[in-house]
Amino acid sequence: MARPRKYRNVCSAPETAVFCPAEGSAAPPVVLTVDEYETLRLIDREGYSQAQCGVHMDIARTTVQMVYASARKKVADALVEGRTLRIEGGDYRLCNGTARDGGCRGCRKRRLSRKSEQSGGDPMRIAVTFEQGQIFPHFGHTKQFKIYDVADGKVVSARVVDTNGQGHGALAGMLGALGVDTLICGGIGGGARSALDAQGIRLYGGAGGEADRAVEALLAGELDYDPQAHCSGHGHGEGHTCGGHAGGASCGHGCRE
Repeated sequence: MARPRKYRNVCSAPETAVFCPAEGSAAPPVVLTVDEYETLRLIDREGYSQAQCGVHMDIARTTVQMVYASARKKVADALVEGRTLRIEGGDYRLCNGTARDGGCRGCRKRRLSRKSEQSGGDPMRIAVTFEQGQIFPHFGHTKQFKIYDVADGKVVSARVVDTNGQGHGALAGMLGALGVDTLICGGIGGGARSALDAQGIRLYGGAGGEADRAVEALLAGELDYDPQAHCSGHGHGEGHTCGGHAGGASCGHGCRE
């Protein structure tokens, strides 16, 4: 019988998930898992011992040693060989603010809570498929997300992150690593829906229009979206109209993801 999977506690998802050489690189990227990233953050940046890191991540010290050694080797490979370093995936769960050692200053929940503690609001992190200020019409083909941090029902910060050509399955993992709990998008396939559900990300599909206004509408309980919005993987040609988009918007592509 297979042993149950042991998830490692990660307090802070990376703010930046991809690092590229300025001159570019044709070599395959080095993939650092989120739990490997966390050992580097805790030990090298926060000054934790390996034993303290193990308590924080809820894993054995021997596991910390293995994960930490792998992380350092990958970072060294990326630096020495001039390769892109991408942070994604791994066996982890995001911290809910109740780590056994009380958490650390890097915890996203704690950072957002500090912004809302005067009024007691619950923090959120919302992602929107993004292109030139608008909601990009299909999740699996978006080149950017705009990420909004929300406290007490108000946006307290926002930034745009690139997807670097990742497909819909990897995009769900990317959003999970970024600590996103809510997604606004246009059309979306069934596989991507399942991947988002596995990450615990709430979906508002079939939306359109300006990204900033959509977030404001969501926070006001007035977002126009379609819970049944989808791109079914039907493989019809370029320029089709995908029926799942709000207002009959067209993807302008094959919607195969």
